[in-house]
Order: sequence, then structure tokens, then C-alpha cells
Amino acid sequence: MYTEKVMEHFMNPRNVGVMENADAVGEVGNAKCGDIMRMYLKIDGNDVIQDIKFQTFGCCAAIATSSVATELIKGKTVEEALKVTNKMVVDELGGLPPAKIHCSVLAEEAIKAAIAAYYHKNGRPVDFAAGCSGCCDSCGKR
Repeated sequence: MYTEKVMEHFMNPRNVGVMENADAVGEVGNAKCGDIMRMYLKIDGNDVIQDIKFQTFGCCAAIATSSVATELIKGKTVEEALKVTNKMVVDELGGLPPAKIHCSVLAEEAIKAAIAAYYHKNGRPVDFAAGCSGCCDSCGKR
């Protein structure tokens, strides 16, 4: 049912935990399945994501997508991170069962929610016109 890479990220998730003094925290959830993802970002003065942590309450796919999403954006600028899509997360994991694609959407939403929180904290407009699909409530595009 799951690829070897999904199982690897589930059994050995990367960047899991809580980050004290995070520059931003984003949290999203899916009422249908009960999955909740929280992402913590440490961002430097050049808008580069220096460190990232996540906490996820959910299934194997939710944990794996959270883990791989953190790997996809660590070391990237916030603008680059905004371009990460759920399809990129799925592709990086070698696929997900159709019933679990929503987990990859949550991972994309968690990234955007954390970056929106960072923008709000720093008095920057949350436009995301180029990268926001309106998938979460963080930027008010929904």
C-alpha cells in the first residue's frame, strides 16, 4: 500500500519535534480524518529557512508527508518554500494511495500557514498570489 520511502519517513521522520523561539508556527488540520500538522520555522535575515520542526497527529501518510515537506524547504527561501506543492510532496515520496493524497495537501497547507504567520509577525502582506492556492485560512484567500 505504501512505498518504501513513505515507510522510511514514517518510521524515521526527519525534523520532528518542537522548536523553542520559532520565528513562525503554522498549524492546519483536516476535520474529516482528524490529522493535525504543526510546523515551526527558524528564518534568518535573508528569508532563508535555517531550521524547521514539525509535530503531526495522524496516520502514516500524514507523518511521512510532514517529514518530507520539511526536507523540501529546509535551506530554501520563504519564496521558494511557497512554491512547494502537494504534488511535489507525493512525487518525493514515490506516490501515495489516492485516499491519502489529502495528507500531502495538509503538508502544503502547513508550509503556507507557517510562512503566513511569519509574514504577519513581520508586518508583511500575505499575498501569496504566485504561490498560494487558497488551501488554508492563513492568508484569508479562502
